[in-house]
Amino acid sequence: MKKKRLISMLLAGVMLGSMLTGCGSKNGGNSSKDSKDGVKEFTAFFAVPGSELNDDNEVQQIIAEKTGVKVKETWLTGQTASEAVGTIIAGGEYPDFIDGGDGMKSLYDAGALVALDDYIDKYPNIKEFFTQQQWDALRQDDGHIYWIPQFSNIYGEEKVCVHNDEAFWIQTRVLKWAKYPKITTMDEYFKLIEDYAKANPTMDDGTKVIPYTILCDDWRYFCLENAPQFLDGYPNDGSCIVDPTSKKIIDYNTTDTAVAYFRKLNEEYQKGIVDPESFTQTYDEYISKLSTGRVLGMIDQWWDFANTAGDALKTAGLDKKGCNYVPLPITIDGRKNQWHNSGSVLNTSTGLAITVDCDDVEGALKFVDDLLSQDIHNLRFWGVEGTDYNVDKDGMFMRTDEMRKRNADTAYKASHSCSYSYFPQYSGTSRDGKNAMKSDGQASEFFDGLSADVKECFEAYGAKTYVDMIGTSEAPGDWYPMWSYSNSLKTDTEGGVAWTKMGECKHEYLPKVVMAKDFDKGWAEYMKAYKACKPEDFINQMQKELDRRLKEAAKYKK
Repeated sequence: MKKKRLISMLLAGVMLGSMLTGCGSKNGGNSSKDSKDGVKEFTAFFAVPGSELNDDNEVQQIIAEKTGVKVKETWLTGQTASEAVGTIIAGGEYPDFIDGGDGMKSLYDAGALVALDDYIDKYPNIKEFFTQQQWDALRQDDGHIYWIPQFSNIYGEEKVCVHNDEAFWIQTRVLKWAKYPKITTMDEYFKLIEDYAKANPTMDDGTKVIPYTILCDDWRYFCLENAPQFLDGYPNDGSCIVDPTSKKIIDYNTTDTAVAYFRKLNEEYQKGIVDPESFTQTYDEYISKLSTGRVLGMIDQWWDFANTAGDALKTAGLDKKGCNYVPLPITIDGRKNQWHNSGSVLNTSTGLAITVDCDDVEGALKFVDDLLSQDIHNLRFWGVEGTDYNVDKDGMFMRTDEMRKRNADTAYKASHSCSYSYFPQYSGTSRDGKNAMKSDGQASEFFDGLSADVKECFEAYGAKTYVDMIGTSEAPGDWYPMWSYSNSLKTDTEGGVAWTKMGECKHEYLPKVVMAKDFDKGWAEYMKAYKACKPEDFINQMQKELDRRLKEAAKYKK
C-alpha cells in the first residue's frame, strides 16, 4: 500500500494499527520514490482544507520535468488540525512534507521533524527567503529550526491589490443601491444593510436575502470574536491589543468597544438582520450561502471565502448582479482603521516542515529551493506563457478575458494550474523588477480582470484595488503579530491554561450574548464566566513575550 494512501486513511480516521509497519523509511521502506520517468515523488499533508489536483495536472508535470520532483498533496478533511496531527502521530507514520497548523508544536514534541539548520546555507533561494533575524526567530527551545513559514514574504517592492485579511465585507449591489455612500462606522454599516434588505428582501428567484451572517465554526469563530481590536483602530494581533506607545498588552474582550460591538450584534439579531443559523452552520454551509449571492455582508478573512465563494458567484453569473464583496473601512466611530497594514508578517508558530520519515531530505529541500526560483515561481502563480498569460513589448505580463475566465474555472485549475500553494512563496516584485510575483499583485492586470460591478464600485470611491477601499497603514512594531505566539500556547503554563479556557468560554457564551433577550444580563453572565478563566494569566504571559520580542529586535538594530 502506498504511503500517500496510508496518510489519506489516517486523516479519514481509519485505525490501521500494525498495517503501518514497514511502510516508512525508519522501518526499512522509502517515504519518497522514483517514478518510471525518473521523477522523484514526495508526499505532503497540510492541516487546512484544500483542493487536490488531477494526477495529470499539466503545470505540475512541467514543474516535475524542470525540477525532477512531484509532490502528492493531501489536505484536511473531516477533522480539526490538532485531531489530524494527533492521528498521524499516533500512527507513527509521516508524509515527507507537513504543515500541521496549530499541531506543529505536537509534531516537534513527538520528534517527528527534521532540524533544518545544517541545510539552509546549501540552498541560496531558501537562505534568501528570510533575514538572519527572522531565521533566528524560528528557533525552537532546543535552538534548532524545524519549519519554514510560507506566506507574506515580500520580494522587492510591495505589490498588493487584494486585501487578503479580515474586514467588514459588503456586496457591491448594496452600495450601488445607496448611490455609493461613505460608510466608516459600525452603525452606518448595519443601517445600510437594514435599509437595503427592507427595500430588497428577496433575490430574483424569490429566495430571501440574508442581511448578515456570522461564521463561528471551530477555529473560524474569529469572524465573531476579534472585531473589537479592529473597531478600536488596532492591527490584527489576533489575541490581544498592543498599545504602541506604552508597549502594554490590552485585553480587547473587555473594552467599551467590545461591549458596544456585541450589543449591536444583539440588536441586529433581535431585528432579524443577523442570520439565525450563524451559530450552528458549518463552514461548508456558510460558503454555500455566500455562493448563492443571498448574503449581503459579513466579517471574514478574504482568503477564507473569496476563492471558493467568489468563483461560484462568477460561475452562476451572480457577479453581474452585484453579488461580489468589497471591504469597508469600518471602525467604532470612524477613526483611522488598521484592517490592512503594509509589510510582511512572520508567523513563527507554523510552516512547512520535513519529517523524519523523508528518506531524501536534501532532495526535498532542493525542490523547495527550486520552487522559489523565478521561472518556477512564474509557473506556480502566473501559469504557462502563451496559455495563461502573454508578455507585451515592455515585458509586462497580461491576460486576455478568455485567460481570466479559464483561470476562475474550478475544473480548469484542477487539471492545469499548480501553485503548490502551501510551499514557500513570494508576493511583491519579480526579479525582473517589473512584474508582480503573483498575478493578483499586478495592478493593471488586476483591474482589467475585475467584474464590471467591482470596477464601477471602485471608481465610485476613487479606488483601483481592494486595498484602496480601506487604506494602508504602516507596518506595526517589532512585536507584530502576537497571534504567532498565542497560536502555539499549550496548557503547560498558567497563561496557556487561561488561553484555552478563554477560548472555550467565548465559544459558549458569545452566541448566547448575541441572542440574549436581555443583553445586559447576558453580558454580565459572560463576564462572570470569562473572569473565572483568569485572563490576567494570559495577559501577563503575553506581556512577557511582547517584552522579549522588543528586546530581541533591539539587538539587531545596534
